[in-house]
Amino acid sequence: MTGSPALDWLFRAAEARSAAGVHRVLRPRAADSVLLDLASNDYLGLAGDPRVIEAAAASVRLWGAGSTGSRLVTGTTDLHAELEYALAAFVGAPAALVYSSGFLANVGAITALAGPDCLIVSDAGNHASLVDGCRLAKSRVVVTPAGDLAAAETALAGRCEPRALIVIDAINSADGRLLPISDWHRLARRFEALLLVDDAHGLGVRGDGRGSVAEAGLAAEADLITTVTLSKALGAQGGAVLAHPAVIAQLIDTSRAFIFDTGLNPAAVGAALAALGILEREPALAKLVLERAAGLAGAAAVAASDSAVIPILVGDSNLAFRRATAMRDSGILVGCFRPPSVATGTARLRVTARATLTDGDIERFRRCLIATSAG
Repeated sequence: MTGSPALDWLFRAAEARSAAGVHRVLRPRAADSVLLDLASNDYLGLAGDPRVIEAAAASVRLWGAGSTGSRLVTGTTDLHAELEYALAAFVGAPAALVYSSGFLANVGAITALAGPDCLIVSDAGNHASLVDGCRLAKSRVVVTPAGDLAAAETALAGRCEPRALIVIDAINSADGRLLPISDWHRLARRFEALLLVDDAHGLGVRGDGRGSVAEAGLAAEADLITTVTLSKALGAQGGAVLAHPAVIAQLIDTSRAFIFDTGLNPAAVGAALAALGILEREPALAKLVLERAAGLAGAAAVAASDSAVIPILVGDSNLAFRRATAMRDSGILVGCFRPPSVATGTARLRVTARATLTDGDIERFRRCLIATSAG
């Protein structure tokens, strides 16, 4: 009995997901967990850094638990303005605008910059937030194969719209691959298109921590928009758009994800600001992440990554889930990426590096991976 015939389809859909190995279960994380965390996006280990925690607490004491309103009403504090200035200065961008999540930053930027008179060329490897932004933009969207510059060029050459926007992930969240951003920017400029680069996995990891776009020397370019998250390397919460002041003005005036959303809470703003300061003072943290990632890749006998993300391809979704569960039972937490996060038949374990990992942690991972590989 489902309780209502209107819900019958939900139970059938749940059964189908379970059979396909793509059913998800929430697993609450205990504060005193003893699991070795190789699944989180806390790349610099700053989420638990006492300096970051104290900054969050101090922000709450000063500003309260919530921002009290949307950014255009009461939700912008001096702290928000300070973070936006610091982000832009650190990355080398002209200006910045903070959203309450990285997801909303992507959706908000794309929908505000595209529209019916704009062609969107979207890379097939893009994160779901970029995909959803494209779907909501009321633009014609051409999805090109992952990393395929030639296909993107063909789409741009055949456009009938007066404007164009290219949307890419600098680093793919499922395989850790870095796209050649300079090549994509040259393509965009040749066709007088804007280029939007999601650098969620690059900030804090690439370019001495300043990110993939800064590493490519393009952070200040007027026709390039960078989106970042504050919830990965900075260990906090929220997102931001880094761009020319004209772009920021367009977002403030027209981005529904900015205008109608409550501003980022003060604790997250204070934490992100403190983490950014630590990263600026300690750029070696970024190099250390990549060193730890190389160690994890070596332990797993897979190719080195361009980022903190190391994929271990399994293929079958049910098998990937069993392997991740076996590793969890052995004391190591790894990510398990299955459709729709990745294409059917490419389910994988996703391991993420952290600057605070030790050689002993990496050896423990190697042994556990071998012991559970027979599953």
